[in-house]
Amino acid sequence: MPDVIERKRLLTIEEIHHEGGPRQARPYLRGAILSVIANPFAGRYVEDIIGFSDDLKPLGLDMALALIKALGGDVGAIQGYGKGAIVGSAGEVEHGALWHVPGGYAMREALGGAKAIVPSSKKVAGPGSRLDIPVTHINASYVRSHFDSVEIGIPDAPRADELLLALVMTTGARIHDRAGGLKASDVKGEDGLR
Repeated sequence: MPDVIERKRLLTIEEIHHEGGPRQARPYLRGAILSVIANPFAGRYVEDIIGFSDDLKPLGLDMALALIKALGGDVGAIQGYGKGAIVGSAGEVEHGALWHVPGGYAMREALGGAKAIVPSSKKVAGPGSRLDIPVTHINASYVRSHFDSVEIGIPDAPRADELLLALVMTTGARIHDRAGGLKASDVKGEDGLR
């Protein structure tokens, strides 16, 4: 399959100290890492594209490790995750779907075998487009306190012949979480749900 050609990367960490309630002793962190790469299928229909998913695996792992490091380096502090892709206008949404395995499995591996499916979003759009990436608890998708989203985007990406690939991670429950449901402390971590 084609080489993975990266044009740029963006890493951002958001610190949330409060949402109108009492200031927390430790901020809630939401991190995102974005990679803009050439879309080898731009401008044409290619039937067999699945091999490119394998080619993206080293990029996925490199991004996951870099994001963990930026969030403080403690794998145990990461409690939520998600992934997403924006496909440039000369591509198709299926090209973004190739990010599911290399992005999701890379985070699960880097986090020591996290159990929950990694939620995702994807779309076809032009430079400067934004994407909301859903976040769930890394071991149990039913933990409501960790339901969140991270908005991502880069002003000049993706160009028509590019893919913007993103991973997001968070360090706990939303600030002032009061939505009830399964608590993170009660997660069994057996099936990725509870």
